[in-house]
Amino acid sequence: MTTGFSSGSCRFADYFVICGLDTESGLEPDELPIQWLQTDNFEQSPLRRTFKSKVLAHYPDNVEWNPFDQDAVGMLCMPKGLSFRTQVDSREPQFHSFIITREDGSRTYGFALTFFEEVTSKQICSAMQTLYHMHNAEQYDILHTPTSPPGPEDQRHQHSQTRPVLHAAPSISRLQRFNSYDISRDTLYVSKCICLITPMAFAQACRKVLQQLHQAVSCPQPPPLPLESYIYNILYEVPLPPSGRSLKFSGVYGPVVCQRPSTSELPLFDFAISEMFNLLGVENVLQLFTCALLEMQILLYSQHYQRLMTVAESITALMFPFQWQHVYVPILPASLLHFLDAPVPYLMGLHSNGQDDRTKLELPQEANLCFVDIDNHFIELPEELPQFPNKLEFIQEISEVLMSFGVSPEGNIHSTDRQTKLRGFRSVDMVSDKRNGNLSSPLNSYLLRENETIARLQALVKRTGVSLEKDAGSGKDAQVQCDEEELKMHQLNIHVREVFANRFTQMFADYEVFVIQPSQDKESWFTNRDQMQNFDKASFLSDQPEPYLPFLSRFLETQMFASFIDGKILCHDDEDKEHSLRVFDSRVDKIRMLNVRTPTLRTSMYQKCTNIEEAAIEMRVAKIDHTALHPHLLDMKIGQGRYEQGFFPRLQSDVLSTGPTSNKWAKRSAPAQWRRRDRQKQHAEHLYLDNDQREKYIQEARNLGTTIRQPKLSNLSPSVIAQTNWKFVEGLLKECRNKTKRMLVEKMGREAVELGHGEVSITGVEENTLIASLCDLLERIWSHGLQVKQGKSALWSHLLHYQDSKEKKNETWRRSDQPNPADGRFCFSPCRHIQNISEIKTDVGKARAWVRLSMEKKLLSRHLKQLLSDHELTKKLYKRYAFLRCDDEKEQFLYHLLSFNAVDYFCFTNVFTTIMIPYHVVVVPSKKLGGSMFTANPWVCVSGELAETGVLQVPRNTLEITFECQNLGKLTTVQMGHDNTGLYAKWLVECVMVRNEITGHTYKFPCGRWLGKGVDDGSLERILVGELMTPSTENDERMCRTPPMQQSPGMMRRFIFFPSCQIQEGVGEAINGIVKHFHKPEKERGSLTLLLCGEYGLVWALEQVFQHGFKSPRLFKNVFIWDFLEKSQVYFESAEQRQATPDENWQTRVRHFCRFMRAINSTSRNIGKDGKFQMLVCLGARDHLLHHWIALLADCPITAQMYEDTALIKDRTLVNSLIRVLQTLQEFNITLEASLVKGVGI
Repeated sequence: MTTGFSSGSCRFADYFVICGLDTESGLEPDELPIQWLQTDNFEQSPLRRTFKSKVLAHYPDNVEWNPFDQDAVGMLCMPKGLSFRTQVDSREPQFHSFIITREDGSRTYGFALTFFEEVTSKQICSAMQTLYHMHNAEQYDILHTPTSPPGPEDQRHQHSQTRPVLHAAPSISRLQRFNSYDISRDTLYVSKCICLITPMAFAQACRKVLQQLHQAVSCPQPPPLPLESYIYNILYEVPLPPSGRSLKFSGVYGPVVCQRPSTSELPLFDFAISEMFNLLGVENVLQLFTCALLEMQILLYSQHYQRLMTVAESITALMFPFQWQHVYVPILPASLLHFLDAPVPYLMGLHSNGQDDRTKLELPQEANLCFVDIDNHFIELPEELPQFPNKLEFIQEISEVLMSFGVSPEGNIHSTDRQTKLRGFRSVDMVSDKRNGNLSSPLNSYLLRENETIARLQALVKRTGVSLEKDAGSGKDAQVQCDEEELKMHQLNIHVREVFANRFTQMFADYEVFVIQPSQDKESWFTNRDQMQNFDKASFLSDQPEPYLPFLSRFLETQMFASFIDGKILCHDDEDKEHSLRVFDSRVDKIRMLNVRTPTLRTSMYQKCTNIEEAAIEMRVAKIDHTALHPHLLDMKIGQGRYEQGFFPRLQSDVLSTGPTSNKWAKRSAPAQWRRRDRQKQHAEHLYLDNDQREKYIQEARNLGTTIRQPKLSNLSPSVIAQTNWKFVEGLLKECRNKTKRMLVEKMGREAVELGHGEVSITGVEENTLIASLCDLLERIWSHGLQVKQGKSALWSHLLHYQDSKEKKNETWRRSDQPNPADGRFCFSPCRHIQNISEIKTDVGKARAWVRLSMEKKLLSRHLKQLLSDHELTKKLYKRYAFLRCDDEKEQFLYHLLSFNAVDYFCFTNVFTTIMIPYHVVVVPSKKLGGSMFTANPWVCVSGELAETGVLQVPRNTLEITFECQNLGKLTTVQMGHDNTGLYAKWLVECVMVRNEITGHTYKFPCGRWLGKGVDDGSLERILVGELMTPSTENDERMCRTPPMQQSPGMMRRFIFFPSCQIQEGVGEAINGIVKHFHKPEKERGSLTLLLCGEYGLVWALEQVFQHGFKSPRLFKNVFIWDFLEKSQVYFESAEQRQATPDENWQTRVRHFCRFMRAINSTSRNIGKDGKFQMLVCLGARDHLLHHWIALLADCPITAQMYEDTALIKDRTLVNSLIRVLQTLQEFNITLEASLVKGVGI
């Protein structure tokens, strides 16, 4: 993509570069790092070794808007250095492109053609001969190894070697295999490269220019003009085509056409997307695309440089309107392999030698890595990768487009390989094999049927524009054929890119509604940019279809999305918008106009792309808008410009170093500083920032939280590498600080909002996304500076090393019969739990489960501190520059993680819902009236948000039980009771304690009531509502979930009378809590049982209503609300029999009330009078009858008998207000927990 190109240049090309062998410095071995390579450079035969290449010349010397970076260009033109061949080896020219990304995000493109020239230097040939003599001497020693049969030890040693060890007698054939170069017999060839450095990626045009230049020195006939004329023309006289226009200029042997999209079209993209689909297939491409959108580490792997570049550029182009924000090196030079250790998201391409398979490639970190083996049609994905929305329909739509152009959706890797070997000058595969041979003449059709290879060769030569016949017309036809193929490539590119762009316009059609414009002054917004929310993520996600959430919740957290929204905030009008944003917004506007549905109503219905505009390209190709100046003779001295066939000459620098004095396209008079600022103007007016602030924003705020974007190629000294690693350490610490702060702010919810931070609440999907990103960060930290990688998860590997180390030390202490002063059980007890969970299969999954469990236990910082306290182990596992060996940063990192202890996370319990968990239950009897004489058999039934246990018998003598069952989730209620057997079946229970033995969570279920006939309310069982205990000494003073007055019903009855206004507020708060519960997304709702029966819940609130003004009971006699309700039932049933009231609505309400009362009274459960009242309230809320019953009871004569005149139930105004509040529950579908209504068949 060209979104970040250097707009200071108006010329087609900035530099022409020649790289190759410097005969003056001789052969210098390329000392490549071998940390991730399986073969040593010096173990290979000299012809297979790599040697240092150099930039031999570049023209001009420098341009001010794009300073020449000699080291970077030299590395990327010939990433593996010089290669040598002999006359028996294949020496076909190879084209590849590359990219240089500057620290400000702008890009420069390079296009290189590598070919082989004969070595004429006798010194170089002699040096190669000497290297072979030395190499053959080593191999001769190996050949003279004794021929005795190898023993078992030798066999094992032999199998362990990376290269075969020969044990045979010397033979001529073997010596010839090693002795592959003889100075007297063989011709030596060395690679050379010519390259164009351009501000925009016109890949097809540059390929043609370079091919024709190479052809000029390869053909027996000299070109019409000296080579300097053509290179001068491309450097100084060919402009960039204007937006929406096409340009034709002259190559050595034929015209070259390039065209540039208009400002209303998708950005320029001149690579063949079809090649990526041929190489990988649609399924793999979409998985790779998903990884790129979620900013994972992506490593492309191929033995073809152009494939690496094509796949990388294609994937980033398909991201429109978003842009990759992190390290982007499609071709990673061999000298930069240490950058694979970078603990940041990256998209890199690694060259393969075509021999080693994936298992031999040792990578420093793989926990969050997407590995793409391009040549073998294989992709290795990170764990827990969410599915792209509407994946199947999306694949179907892409496949239809590909098939319409003759491209197989499954990929065609073998076809592509054959084409690569045959195509010579071709840079990328335009079409599949079938269309490569699709020629029109009868002779060609016959050749295609009889000999596919010959037909393909002929088609190939014709597409390069070279005529095989003397007839001029044939060459013309071939040129037309080439243009048609290029047009088809552009058409396919447009179709595929439009399909991808349509996905984003559909998913983000309403994104502008959720953009948060800064409320404070712009300077404050800019200063605190890292801490500000720029998008209402929670509201946006609540509008999305359920299947989209796993992907979208993670995508909204990426830097590319944050930068996209920043661009939206910073632009003032259409003129200020960046090109991608302007085009995307115009498409979103069209979607809104076409869609008749409500704009904010989201559906998961798949909508295909219907708006593909390819006519513009056809028009630009059919009618050329501009023609550049033709190459012409330059002011060169007589004798200059001559060349020797087969050798690309050193050009005349005096004529190529400067351009024409007057050229309307050059625009070189303007200072480079102004051109750079022109590239950044879209960030200016809206914020009214001065220039210094604007520069700072471009450099820093564009890269939120990451301090390094690109590897600097120009200086690879140890000090620079150390400084780069230090930047990594600083970046990781900053990212940790930002992540912990974001997670805490989101989790704290309302309190955070009141303090001026962010949004009201965090959804479960969002929380899970943030925790998953924290796990990824921890993996990157633990992978940084790793000495030897073991397994895919560096964190889990470190934990196992620590566990083994401590166990060995513990064993040593046990043998010495002394206590171990540094017992490590505290840290690795969670490891034991995770290892015992059979559902978790991989190291990465175990590490993430360990992090989640430690967070839930509020021990993450403490565990990691203990893990890192073993300094010997850390030194053994990590290099000196690693993050974990930077003491100050490590302490700050642990301090940030410590802040998670301020909030409650259930990130383990809520994710691993199917695992078996051991629970421990303890029944605590009253200390004063203990259960020592208790004779009945107690039981409990534990319920949680996910499941319940069923009845569990508790041993009477211990009152404890441990059992294992599937994860219950957060615990909500405990049903407890006894069977009323024995002489003394009365039991006063203080509370029930339940502990999750894996997470360590302990729940307290207060009771404080009797269970027994003839005592309290006569209940033999009670439903207790619990609360999670916090590890604090203040537990006894804290209010509990079970209401303190007339509990669930649990606690001892204490008559504390509230004024009527306070009771009204209590009812309102209880109803409000239930309303809020139902306005949350279904997956984010807590326990409704707590809102109904818990502290200050609906049952408690209505209990206060009925207790207010209740006439005092007589001495030694308790009167319960249930007594009043039973008397009212008797009255209603008698009144109904007498038909005293003819009102049909009144009779219907009476029948409902009496039916529920009878059903509850007839239940087999012995839940007591307070328990029956609780059940009636819950059932009335479920069936939306509470407000009817309140109206009935307020008019009932029994109320006048049992309540004082000042009672709330006798105040008509207050009763009407209560009825209106209760009516708000009618719109909600209330589902009751099974423990609340067990035994009632209504």
